[in-house]
Amino acid sequence: MSSEATAATAAPEPATPGKKPMSNLAQRLLFGTLGAVLLLGCVWYGAWTFAGLFAVIQAIMLREFYRMMRVGGNRPAGAMGIVVSVLLFAGAYFMFSKENSYLDQTSVLLGPSLIELLLPVLWFLVLALITLSFLLREMVVWPNNGQPFANLGSALAGLLYVSLPMSLLCEVAFVHGVYDYRRVVALFFLVWTSDTGAYAAGKLFGRHKLAPSISPGKTWEGAVGGFLLTLGMGWALGMLLPDLSLTYRLVAAAVVAVFGPLGDLAESMLKRSVGIKDSGRIMPGHGGLLDRFDAFLFILPVLALLQLLVG
Repeated sequence: MSSEATAATAAPEPATPGKKPMSNLAQRLLFGTLGAVLLLGCVWYGAWTFAGLFAVIQAIMLREFYRMMRVGGNRPAGAMGIVVSVLLFAGAYFMFSKENSYLDQTSVLLGPSLIELLLPVLWFLVLALITLSFLLREMVVWPNNGQPFANLGSALAGLLYVSLPMSLLCEVAFVHGVYDYRRVVALFFLVWTSDTGAYAAGKLFGRHKLAPSISPGKTWEGAVGGFLLTLGMGWALGMLLPDLSLTYRLVAAAVVAVFGPLGDLAESMLKRSVGIKDSGRIMPGHGGLLDRFDAFLFILPVLALLQLLVG
């Protein structure tokens, strides 16, 4: 027998005595609890802590998205994109909060109908300027930075996919310009209930795959279970939000239960396309922030529209 074979069949050396590493479940429980306490504490404390926390969260999410794009072969302007994303979030905060006296003054001077026309034009102007800024950046670094069209597209895709939806959280948090932490807390309860219900129902009754090529673990039975449990949470949230009608709460719950899993599947597809398991490692046992908040990217545009139409 050769020395290599002898070494291969030899008994492994005993492990060095010491503390056992924390299990994945323990990590998930510990860091999940700490994260939830930090998040709910900042949301409850006030508008500024809410805005500061989520400005940082969406910036980290965008950084993780750009990391995936680089793994896929693109070279987006990451630092530039993160600066723009923070400015977009700040703009949304001041637009929807009562501290934005500029819109009130302009509305008095120009009339409500005119300001309603100017705001969409302003957003298109901002989007055009952002696009031109990224294009100018590609002109400066070309031809040493790969394909400019791919870089430009991935940079803008990050803003459209991550930053703009997360900025709409400000629209959900402010009702007629007044910060209402209860609506943000209720949204998180709905999302967590949807995730928990889908996981539990899938484990107990899951038979039919929902999207096997994207996320083999998700089942139709889990989706139905998550939907029903989220509706139940929507009903129970009447204790937190008695001023909202039962119909509104159930519709909002249905939005979360339907669009949340779609957001999760979309991010899973992006990760599979570049061959990575987690978007980041900022939360041990949980992956990246994009992994934790992917559902919100599909939920928030629909929920913000619902609140805009109904109040």
